[in-house]
Amino acid sequence: MLCQPSTSSLTVLAPAKLNLFLRVVRRRDDGFHDLETAMTSVNVFDTLVFDPSEKPEISLRVVMATTRRQNSQTPDPLPAGADNLVVRAAHLLNEYASTNFGVRITLVKRIPSAAGMGGGSSDAAATLAGLNRLWNLGLKRAELLDLAARLGSDIGFFLGESSLAVCRGRGEMVEPLRLPLSLHFVIARPASGLSTPEVFKHCRPNEMGSSVDQFVESLRRGDIGRTVRLLLNDLQPPAEILNDDVRRLREKFNALPVLGHQMSGSGTSYFGICASSRHAAMIAARLRAAGVPWVHVARSCS
Repeated sequence: MLCQPSTSSLTVLAPAKLNLFLRVVRRRDDGFHDLETAMTSVNVFDTLVFDPSEKPEISLRVVMATTRRQNSQTPDPLPAGADNLVVRAAHLLNEYASTNFGVRITLVKRIPSAAGMGGGSSDAAATLAGLNRLWNLGLKRAELLDLAARLGSDIGFFLGESSLAVCRGRGEMVEPLRLPLSLHFVIARPASGLSTPEVFKHCRPNEMGSSVDQFVESLRRGDIGRTVRLLLNDLQPPAEILNDDVRRLREKFNALPVLGHQMSGSGTSYFGICASSRHAAMIAARLRAAGVPWVHVARSCS
């Protein structure tokens, strides 16, 4: 997460994430699932601009960014009202700090929605960190992490000190990691999305599955060959059942010379691990030529 202050406003870049490993350990009594996941942030960013307001009102304007490399499509509009995680995070900060500050927020969306890339969670984390700074609240990281856990499962990851982390529980228990290398990706998303609760509803827990620790150890050693063999996402099988577009992306990636590939989060985004940025650009060109509507070359954030 990158903060860029100016004279009166504050701009924050909120990165997307990819799940390199995701095991659904068990279903909990509260209806949620315990997870083991290794996530990395990547250089696909939403932009949030925070402008102070003299009125004690919180307003949000959402702008959908497009690029010439994306096929022309009209994305579904995002809610800008009280249900948006950005607005909820701002109100929660005011409530926690016993303040009544106002702010005008402009959110430029580049991270696809309903794609398993954590755009909403990253935007919420950017709001907590950005308004803590803009409003001079002086809250410590531990306090922001506590607020993040109240809002959602993945938000704490984006408040971490590292671009790579192992997350457990609902995703709120974050263990930051350091990598000796950068990872290069090509990311694709079909026109359709998926509901995260619906995917979890159809998943089967994997209590005896492989541990995330083995995956992390191969990453730490820089053993990409073993790393790609250990890729795992327990949410991909139900996602493929619920959405044929995910299955079709898997089939496309099977025919491409990537090092390894899988779906991210609860989908529908799909990524391939590549040997270099040049390799990723070549794969991206082939996916665009095949008509995939959203394709992006990315690398893990430093």
